[in-house]
Amino acid sequence: MDAPTGTIIAYATAPGKTASDGEGSANGLFTSELVRAMVIPGLRVEDVFKQVRKAVRERSANVQVPWESSSLEGDFTFVSLSSMTALQPLEERLAPVVPQLRPAEPEPSAAPARPSVDRAFSDPTTMMEFLLVPGGCFQMGETFGVGYDWEKPAHQVCVSDFTMGKFPVTQGQWKRVMGSNPSYFSSCGDQCPVENVSWNEAQVFIHKLNSQSDKQYRLPTEAEWEYACRSGGKHEMFCGGNDIEAVAWYDRNSEKQTHPVGQKQPNGLGLYDMSGNVWQWVQDWYGSYGSGSEKDPRGPVSGSQRVFRGGCWLLDAESARAVTRRGIGPGKFDDNLGFRLVAPVR
Repeated sequence: MDAPTGTIIAYATAPGKTASDGEGSANGLFTSELVRAMVIPGLRVEDVFKQVRKAVRERSANVQVPWESSSLEGDFTFVSLSSMTALQPLEERLAPVVPQLRPAEPEPSAAPARPSVDRAFSDPTTMMEFLLVPGGCFQMGETFGVGYDWEKPAHQVCVSDFTMGKFPVTQGQWKRVMGSNPSYFSSCGDQCPVENVSWNEAQVFIHKLNSQSDKQYRLPTEAEWEYACRSGGKHEMFCGGNDIEAVAWYDRNSEKQTHPVGQKQPNGLGLYDMSGNVWQWVQDWYGSYGSGSEKDPRGPVSGSQRVFRGGCWLLDAESARAVTRRGIGPGKFDDNLGFRLVAPVR
């Protein structure tokens, strides 16, 4: 049938073709890809079905190709950037200790002196490597003229020295602290980034790791993350330059899965996988940018969504830009969502 004005009709396969019911899963091939793509905040419906069509075609070796009939006249998203809330009760995934935990917060601005200790080190429990990120000032936000309103306005931000994980937290490191592995891509191995982790679960990991360490690990603030991503605030489209193939695993090269960390080129600070592979939680509540100059900003004081940055294996190059920012409820988890840690310079 033809789609009436203002509607879109989506089919699991092209006319006259057969759709796969899946291989032992609760959903068919088309539905399994649709429920994965439709919950990505801010993604227009046309882009959702483009991603679904590509994934289904590749997974079926070109046998099944989804098809749509559309007469849409306006923009539509399944999940808006402003309305996301937690989608999963934490009790189903976390121990009762979670409500008692207080998230690790950034410490006050570091003193101007830069001591020689803690510039680069490895955590003795997890063997996570940390590198010094010398503080500085930069224009935070979209400056290439190709971004969205929620990435603007570009505004001056200054950050103090901190140390950041050389890689995202891996599955092996998570298991050393938590004893189990939540990752969907667990077969990828211990050197692959841990994913399927909510913001709240990342706080549990940090709490346990801090109890075993003399450091005070935490998630980076959004400003720290973008400053480090852009090799110390440089004018870079992606985290480490303008060539996404060199620095990121994304939809065109990932083969629909995560990859071991450190296989792409590092950025100018020696940090790997800042763009692509898995999204990375940051500390901040999601909110609009201000226009004034800020020193060590920590974002809104409250909210319903936490920010994640960096793009992932599932999505396109646009999502892997250094300024791309999205927000979802802190209880949300997905197979493209992980994190990395920072520690203060002392």
